[in-house]
Amino acid sequence: MPTLTYPHVGATERGELPPGWRHVRHRVRLPDGCFAAAGSAVLGWRLHRAAGIRMDADADRAAPGVRVVSRLGVGPLRLPAPCQVVWAVDDGRRAGFGYGTLPGHPARGEEAFVVSRDATGHVFFEVVAFSRPDRWVMRVAGPAGRAFQRAYAWWLGRTLRRLCART
Repeated sequence: MPTLTYPHVGATERGELPPGWRHVRHRVRLPDGCFAAAGSAVLGWRLHRAAGIRMDADADRAAPGVRVVSRLGVGPLRLPAPCQVVWAVDDGRRAGFGYGTLPGHPARGEEAFVVSRDATGHVFFEVVAFSRPDRWVMRVAGPAGRAFQRAYAWWLGRTLRRLCART
């Protein structure tokens, strides 16, 4: 069984991103009252699929140990990115998960997708990640790869806002 390709497992859950890695933090406010629907969309892969990402997971819901291969691109140009869920939460205040890279992923690191509700009832979605290039495609991408990571986080936030507006 392949092992994770980075040493800082669970860092996105703790919020202590390791120095020397690329960091992404993107937070967006969601419509009030959509916590349950947004949390379900994140934990059940619906968010990623609605954003146009093919998600092949070995479970219907994110949970520690679940393996998933996300695929970006079109047809034979889809780039596989194998990951394993390393933590998940669904406690009424936060719902989401973090997954880490497995061999074959173009990067090394961890990414988290979390819906939260604050004391006033406002709902937020946040993407937190740290990474380093691992395959030639990410090394060659350089600054464009970093821009893509930020744009991906923004796109997920926008997609989740749209999903919430439909509920």
